[in-house]
Amino acid sequence: MISGLLTIEVVRALYVISAVLFILTLGGLSNQETSRKGNAYGITAMTIAIVATVLGPQVTGNYIALLLLILIGGSIGLLLSKKVQMTEMPELVAILHSLVGLAAVLVGIVNFLNPTQEYLGVELTIHLIEIYIGIFIGMVTFAGSIIAFGKLSGKVSGNPLVLPAKHYLNLLMLISIIYFGTIFVGSSSIDEGLIALGFMLTISLFFGIHLVASIGGADMPVVVSMLNSYSGWAASATGFMLSNDLLIVVGALVGSSGAILSYIMCRAMNRSFISVIAGGFGTETSSTPVEGQDQGEVQAINIEEFKSMITSSKKIAIIPGYGMAVAQAQFVVNEIISILKNKNIEVIFVIHPVAGRMPGHMNVLLAEAQIPYDIVYEMDEVNDDFEKIDLSIVIGANDIVNPSALEDPNSPIAGMPVIECWRGTSTVVMKRGMSTGYAGVENPLFFKENTKMLFGDAKESLSQVLTLNN
Repeated sequence: MISGLLTIEVVRALYVISAVLFILTLGGLSNQETSRKGNAYGITAMTIAIVATVLGPQVTGNYIALLLLILIGGSIGLLLSKKVQMTEMPELVAILHSLVGLAAVLVGIVNFLNPTQEYLGVELTIHLIEIYIGIFIGMVTFAGSIIAFGKLSGKVSGNPLVLPAKHYLNLLMLISIIYFGTIFVGSSSIDEGLIALGFMLTISLFFGIHLVASIGGADMPVVVSMLNSYSGWAASATGFMLSNDLLIVVGALVGSSGAILSYIMCRAMNRSFISVIAGGFGTETSSTPVEGQDQGEVQAINIEEFKSMITSSKKIAIIPGYGMAVAQAQFVVNEIISILKNKNIEVIFVIHPVAGRMPGHMNVLLAEAQIPYDIVYEMDEVNDDFEKIDLSIVIGANDIVNPSALEDPNSPIAGMPVIECWRGTSTVVMKRGMSTGYAGVENPLFFKENTKMLFGDAKESLSQVLTLNN
């Protein structure tokens, strides 16, 4: 047994350094050019935090067992990072959020059964409230993340769950959780507290499941961001339970940044932030997908016609979507950019804030293919200039280029800002077939006069474009 190689003063100093590095991490990750540096800051900060905690005076357990668990956890993480495809990143993020929530639940229960220090009077009341809130947030995060994982991986339907009086059901569960919270805080014995805790855990489990299940597929990127925020607050609550300043600060950073990102994404989708986090409030009026309407015939083209459209263009906008991630076409696209640059054809990328299945999904894909940052633009930067674009190439995107969001007030995605590529001279949509997007809504773009459809695997089709270099 080894105990306290570092004094509490040294640990606190290291925690301050780690907290500063975590703040720099968020700053670095906010920009594509500095994202690698941001990741490096985060890795360094986490390493310092773990070393300081393990070697601090509060850890007096078996270091061999602790090291073994770290090695096992690190090995699993390394294996997942090597194995998981970029298309599976959203569900991986969701399932990792569930682990943060579960950790908060377990730490809270252990802290209640075996407190690290004695509390009396008001301090005891505050401590029990911290435990209760931490376990509640943790369980909601755990349950909600499991459902999000199921939806993102296709194991659970992406359609919103609409139960009768579902918002009253949510309210009833919240009132019940508060009621059992008063019993828990006022309990005179561990057994009485455990009973109240058991009821709260059960209700919170169903509350978390219902909260995320009620949110439709089109809003899943917001859900991933929202669960990220929940996991941060769960970590912060754990910090209060353990009197760990670093956990409190870092949890608050993650929680607040996740909430801000969720709010920004809700604005980008014309969704009410409160409505989404309340479990899809308002989806009752728009949950029925508009499918099967006869909107005319599509104009299919072959690869030679597509190549001809490319070579006759002076400015091309590429609009990536989840389909590009599935096809792993981003590397071929990067090669095409080099070819077109040599032919004096300008190419830009237009990114929708919620393209893909998680925040920043498309940006990560493009960075992975080493596509220059200076030709990647946000939707708002280009929408007013599509008249100057000769050809828009939509690769596996659907809902984010759907005109019905602006033209059909009854559409499930009505009011959602979209990339208005149809305002350009021509658009070519690359898809395997005529299936709807994640929101389950037909796309009138496919039937517009200046839109052509190139069916097939995007990577294979684009690979044939490489012959332009010959």
